[in-house]
Amino acid sequence: MTVKIAIELDDTHREFAEKMVADGIYPSVSSVVQAGIEQMMQNDTTPADPLAGMADEVRRRMELPKDQWIPWDGASLFDEVRSKLAEKYKS
Repeated sequence: MTVKIAIELDDTHREFAEKMVADGIYPSVSSVVQAGIEQMMQNDTTPADPLAGMADEVRRRMELPKDQWIPWDGASLFDEVRSKLAEKYKS
């Protein structure tokens, strides 16, 4: 199903689209625009939910054997971060 809509193109884009039609590459300016949108749709690798990829990675890591987990000592974490920051910003 097609739907008729109005769009605005700047002169550069309009001239390019009209040249593509004049060169016989596309039958109409609408076809040029549709081809451009189709190209963007094919190149779009962004998941619909930006957190979905992160959730999948967390699940994948949770399934790793325990010996592959990175050890984490929550009690000393902030002390280590503070120490590294103090070292980094030491005058």
